[in-house]
Amino acid sequence: MKLYIKYMVSLRCKLYVQHELKKLGFQYAIVDLGVVEVFNEMRHSQITAFKEALLTVGLELMDDKKSILIEKIKNTIIEMIHQNDTLPKVNYSEFISEKLGYDYTYLANTFSEVKGMTIQHFIIAHKIEKVKELLLYDELSLTEISYKLHYSSVSHLSNQFKKVTGLTPTYYKKIKEKRRGNLENM
Repeated sequence: MKLYIKYMVSLRCKLYVQHELKKLGFQYAIVDLGVVEVFNEMRHSQITAFKEALLTVGLELMDDKKSILIEKIKNTIIEMIHQNDTLPKVNYSEFISEKLGYDYTYLANTFSEVKGMTIQHFIIAHKIEKVKELLLYDELSLTEISYKLHYSSVSHLSNQFKKVTGLTPTYYKKIKEKRRGNLENM
């Protein structure tokens, strides 16, 4: 039996879901971002208990097919950007379409209709979050970050970063370093 869970986007979420399934006495085959596969059927009372446990930590069990598809799209993008060392060499649209087994136009239209933003804007927002993370680690130069995240140039990355955050990457990094220095001096 497959269950789909909204907002399940991290290892911590997966661990919590595994814990709750064990607590309810269920053996599972898969606990992955947004999806759980249990070996046996769940009774209504068990599903209700599982739903309530998930809600206490901000997760939500889904049963609407459109919501499930949107969550799959979001999880695919999050996994692609945040949990892989390198982004796919193919276009994002091809990658998402192949991974989910749907025509990209259908996915894009459904996503826009439900979320009120395009898949491309969602990808950009997550790429900028990844850039912020990499800037704070201070292990890669801006050139290396732009290459790693498949930007055509450092200029393209910087322009997109400023458009989304209102700051240049360099200024963002300085603010964070200054803030970290202030906290250490307390």
